[in-house]
Amino acid sequence: MTKRTVLLVEDNPQDELLILRALRKVNVQATIDVVRDGQQAVDYLLRTGEFSDRPEGLPALVLLDINLPKLSGLDVLKRVRTEPHTQLLPIVMFTSSDEDRDRLRSYSSGANSFVSKPVEFAKFMASAGQVGTYWLGTNIPP
Repeated sequence: MTKRTVLLVEDNPQDELLILRALRKVNVQATIDVVRDGQQAVDYLLRTGEFSDRPEGLPALVLLDINLPKLSGLDVLKRVRTEPHTQLLPIVMFTSSDEDRDRLRSYSSGANSFVSKPVEFAKFMASAGQVGTYWLGTNIPP
């Protein structure tokens, strides 16, 4: 069985490190690819731009922040959901936003889940670990 991949779309280096640490702590068996802006996320998923040479295939999971440079996470989500081969890709909005409008816009744009990043370290780690455990261990993908 080939190792699965998670695409982490995160522009905050501290949050990136915490998420990676939390996923390792719960022993997520996946390669974690990281991009730091919305345009990179689109290019990665659609194999365009700087990622046109990326091997074929999609990640098992995308962890997508809302507030990103170049393209917002919501714009990434909308763009990715227009492509037939990425319509069913599991995408979790993992964001510092706790705004109702962001949550509703995320779901109406095709997000599979919306998780607000806790501020407290222990809760942040637990939340990131639970997301990884559920989507890569419990969930049965399409």
